[in-house]
Amino acid sequence: MKNIYLLGVLLLLTSISLAQQATIKGIILDENNTPIPGVNISFSSTKGTQSNTNGFYQLTIPANKKITIHYSYVGFKKVSLNLALTNKETYEFNPILKTDIEQIGQVILTGSRNKEVQGITNINPEVIRKIPGANAGVENLLKTLPGVSSNNELSTQYNVRGGNFDENLVYVNEIEVYRPFLIRSGQQEGLSFVNANMVRNVDFSAGGFQAKYGDKLSSVLAIDYRRPVDFAAQLEASLLGGSATIEGTSKNKKLAGILGVRYRDNSLFVNAKETETNFKPRFADAQTYITYQVSDKFELGFLGNIALNKYDYEPVTRKTNFGTLQNPKSLFIYYEGQEKDQYETYFGALKASYKISDNYTAKVIASVYNTQEQEYYDILGEYLLSDNVNTDIGGDGLGDAEYYTGVGSQLSHARNDLDALIANIEHKGSYALQQHQFDYGVKYTHENIKDRIREYEVIDSAGFSIRPLLPDYHNNQPYEAYNAPLEPYHSVRAKNNTNINRLQAYLQWSYKTQLDHHDLWLNAGVRSHTWAITGDNIPDGKTQTVISPRAQIALKPAWKTDMLFRLSGGLYYQPPFYRELRDVNGLVQPNLKAQQSIHFVAGNDYSFKLSDRPFKLTSEIYYKKLNDVNPYTVENVRIRYTAANIAKAYAYGLDMRLYGEFVPGTESWLSLGVLKTEENHLDKGYIARPTDQRLKVGLMFQDYVPKIPSLKVYLNLVYNTGLPGGSPSYADPYDYQTRLRDYRRADIGFSYDIVDSERQDKTFPKNHWLSIFKHLSIGMEIFNIFDNQNSITNTFVRDVYNKQMYSVPNYLSPRVFNVRLSMRF
Repeated sequence: MKNIYLLGVLLLLTSISLAQQATIKGIILDENNTPIPGVNISFSSTKGTQSNTNGFYQLTIPANKKITIHYSYVGFKKVSLNLALTNKETYEFNPILKTDIEQIGQVILTGSRNKEVQGITNINPEVIRKIPGANAGVENLLKTLPGVSSNNELSTQYNVRGGNFDENLVYVNEIEVYRPFLIRSGQQEGLSFVNANMVRNVDFSAGGFQAKYGDKLSSVLAIDYRRPVDFAAQLEASLLGGSATIEGTSKNKKLAGILGVRYRDNSLFVNAKETETNFKPRFADAQTYITYQVSDKFELGFLGNIALNKYDYEPVTRKTNFGTLQNPKSLFIYYEGQEKDQYETYFGALKASYKISDNYTAKVIASVYNTQEQEYYDILGEYLLSDNVNTDIGGDGLGDAEYYTGVGSQLSHARNDLDALIANIEHKGSYALQQHQFDYGVKYTHENIKDRIREYEVIDSAGFSIRPLLPDYHNNQPYEAYNAPLEPYHSVRAKNNTNINRLQAYLQWSYKTQLDHHDLWLNAGVRSHTWAITGDNIPDGKTQTVISPRAQIALKPAWKTDMLFRLSGGLYYQPPFYRELRDVNGLVQPNLKAQQSIHFVAGNDYSFKLSDRPFKLTSEIYYKKLNDVNPYTVENVRIRYTAANIAKAYAYGLDMRLYGEFVPGTESWLSLGVLKTEENHLDKGYIARPTDQRLKVGLMFQDYVPKIPSLKVYLNLVYNTGLPGGSPSYADPYDYQTRLRDYRRADIGFSYDIVDSERQDKTFPKNHWLSIFKHLSIGMEIFNIFDNQNSITNTFVRDVYNKQMYSVPNYLSPRVFNVRLSMRF
């Protein structure tokens, strides 16, 4: 009998162990993100599977056991994955097979080594979706990276290593995307083009990028939307809006599509600011990415986006205290009037990929972008300025003005309309020959911009109209009568119908070899860009061409210490876009030259383990020498160019980032950026550029409660030293070199997982109402935890009595609370 019991126990344990199974699935891609059919996937000599015609695979493996899975295909290096999954756990792994680099990893592997060689930072999409921010998404996380800065939490725009917002390239699935033209402030932006819930991969380069990328001076953000492998849906809701994403495939897996819809309302932030307003923002968009596998070698993809943004703004009052404790000042403004803005953008792109052979892939990409924008406002602000403010900390009237020393008003008017149509068609190809790879591309672009500008500003102080700050005007009111006709302080009237035709081409070569057992990577390429500008009431511009050579070299020594050294550089150009061509009077200058930058970057990656957890320290030093610079001023997020190549500039700095598992199982990082950038107008001497952000510290941190792992915390912290405070219209920037206060911001988020299909203790039986969810979580966010008063620009106010100009800071949002609900099906 005892033996029978023993046998029963053994059979029971065997059956339990056999039932302990997990699943791994995904899509296998090559270096061009093309699915690879027929890849062998195995974890023993007898057990395995193959990817289907769409590159999709699914494999059942033993659970609670360390398994090594091998991915192999003729002509590609083998990929190995070591992992241990829990019972019934499903793990998605999308390896990228390469002809030149072997990948071996512990948890998840992509083409990470290849990206390190190129100086590209890869960001985990899951981190993007979790980290809190006033504008949560890809750009929110970019601002924690070294060399990337933005002093406006309501904007998705960012500066990289001293460049401005217009110097950044953005690609989605190799398709260049654009943003609206007329937006003046971050609170008008609403939504970024990039939908974070659709993202599969994010790559970012802060400089020294390859020739295959376009002609900009600062950075490249390359995003891949995911190709679904199964049906899924996701819903998110918060006090800032909501989003819905649905994805799926056909039965034969040839057709796959993902659709995302978003809505955002910024009133939570704007209503908490110092200006009392009646504010009605409506930002919404719908985006889709669809692919169809016509054959094993031919795939079609479509990317579409529609964004409808309306911004209604009716300010009532504003009170701002500024200055110092020893010399406090106060500005109080009563408003009349309103602003009505509308931005409608439509974008569609078709991409065809054909694998001609195992070594050669060709692609054709065609896209059309249309934006229809209007900016209408009539706002009268009547202000009271005081330099005698109550500083009695214990008193009831702390911060109130004792009496007013300046009285005035300012009337702003605009009737601006813009309609832009941008069409592109591009052919690119990639050919691999042993350890060599050749990439090429040819692209034609046609841009048509219809722009009507009608805006003016009238400034009045104590009944006297203040004239523009121009040499021809000599105003000594009220002591001497001024008999000239009244004119606005600032006025622009123009109507432009501009056509720009561009032809771009590139060719680059990549090679991997060994040098005394050290791995050596080489890349060299060249771009050409030719453009011509014509239009109504615009003198024909001459055809211009620039040539941009670029090169990279990387060395991985055969040391026990895991180190990688990089050196890259080249001659970078930025041929002018429409906004750069338009001068302060609204006129297009067709013969404006491309801005030029000689760029050098030296970098090092040091990988190590600390407390048996992986870490990496990346360091880069850079230098940029800029010629034919087109100076500009920044008002919030609106950039106004002089449309003249009248300056030269430089930028240099150091970027460092330490990232890894500060807390086991999570990814966090600490970044440091040091920068100096200055420009010289007409040999008058060097002054700080508008983006001269001397020091930047960023922290992105994830943690969880050890005894309650479902309770997680996410911290996003940024510190930037103050930017130059700008200058009033028509003023000489050499006379205004004061700086804004330092930018300090900390956002924190908490989330609790109610359902998590990847954890056995967070799943529910089929008859339970929560079983319909794959993931369900609730969360709370606190933006600007310490309620810091950060400013983005200055409002310049002057009065007739003392003929002084006061720079009054425009403060950003204070501490704000938000709640979130997220679910996946």
